Amino acid sequence: MQTRRDFLKTCMYGTAGLAVAGIGMPLPAFAKVMGSNDRIRVGVIGFSDRFRSSLLPSFMACAEELNFEIVAVSDIWKLRREEAVKHFREKYGINVKAFRNNEELYDAKICDAVIISTADFQHAQHCIQAVKAGCDAYVEKPFAETMEDARAALKAVKETGKIVQIGSQRRSAPNYQAAYEYIQSGKFGKITMVEMTWNVNQPGRWRRPNLVAKCFEQDTDWKRFLLNRPYEKWDPRKYLEYRLFWPFSSGIPGQWMSHQIDTVHWFTGLAHPQSVAANGGIYCWKDGRRNFDTVTAVFDYGKPDGSDNFQVLYSSRMHNEAGGVKELYFSNGGTLNLDTNQVSSEGGMQKWAADEMGMQPNLLENFKLPDVKVATSANTGGDPMTYLHMRNWMECVRSRKQPNAPVQAGYNHSIATIMCNAALRTGQKVTFDEKRQEVLAGGKPFKY
Repeated sequence: MQTRRDFLKTCMYGTAGLAVAGIGMPLPAFAKVMGSNDRIRVGVIGFSDRFRSSLLPSFMACAEELNFEIVAVSDIWKLRREEAVKHFREKYGINVKAFRNNEELYDAKICDAVIISTADFQHAQHCIQAVKAGCDAYVEKPFAETMEDARAALKAVKETGKIVQIGSQRRSAPNYQAAYEYIQSGKFGKITMVEMTWNVNQPGRWRRPNLVAKCFEQDTDWKRFLLNRPYEKWDPRKYLEYRLFWPFSSGIPGQWMSHQIDTVHWFTGLAHPQSVAANGGIYCWKDGRRNFDTVTAVFDYGKPDGSDNFQVLYSSRMHNEAGGVKELYFSNGGTLNLDTNQVSSEGGMQKWAADEMGMQPNLLENFKLPDVKVATSANTGGDPMTYLHMRNWMECVRSRKQPNAPVQAGYNHSIATIMCNAALRTGQKVTFDEKRQEVLAGGKPFKY
């Protein structure tokens, strides 16, 4: 029988660098990845705050050892291009080429791979551009905000065979990998319910008033920004605060829920919910936004024949942070808590309750998973998760193995987030048409 110590040891050895406590610590002693010794040239698609604060430091921590380098930046905003050139030169002593758009960057043929950190609705389209240009890609989540974009991007990645890592960094974190192994071992028992929350109280969350004041239409390319979305007149808020405005972002579902719901798919092997019902509204921040500041959604998961069904309850609010970020998995025997990283018998069937029914008690053994915690105030990337996830992608670019969060993972979380968004916006119970790969609200495909 596998002991708790053996189980945790197996999980720890299965994840390189799990002892990393932060980006600033010394690099772990990884074996060199087999493959070409040629330097991998990387382009940046979107010099965003997310890229600058989290993705770039994680990349640079691995770049010398794995023989990668940043050579180019594409950003349609003049201010961002200039900031990028200055940032790379002053912080890293690197001279990068700046391009006005992705077409110019790919035409230059100087990149083997790209890191995509653009607006939510652009990720899938920018992924298609990248792989068709012959580049591997690290693509921030959400992967797609419409099924049309999701299907097109999945098809392009599969046809080209490029290595694509979706920015669902939980898949590279030691506590989540240990939780996956534990659930797969069968010791947890059948998942009967999952509860997830993501609560913040930050008036400026997704608001950028100081930066909006510096953004002018003549300094960017509004038409390229819109891509395949319906035309709207120039609005610097939609350009910089896109997370507040559907159809440029679904807001809470695409930004936060996509991280958490991905663990459900990963842990269970289920590709998407059977149905979603949701409600929400703008209850606090009357600032012109179109996306809700409060969301509650109920997902029904299981197999088409009705077996192994369970419910996921998801809630998020942007005006009170009580409860923070929580991910709780329940079985008849207890609870797996990915906030405290504890597996416990809490809530399991006690002896007195079992005796009443002539049954055996069912209580899990208490133990602790590897300790990695996501802070509510963080951008879910300023921690070891992003370092491990970026490194995994870079290693896979060399080995040509599939990364921890392959394109199918992004496609699957997109189904769930689109279903949630459809339920919120239509007020209807939403289902998924497996044959057509389409989200249905009231029996009709959900459209923006």
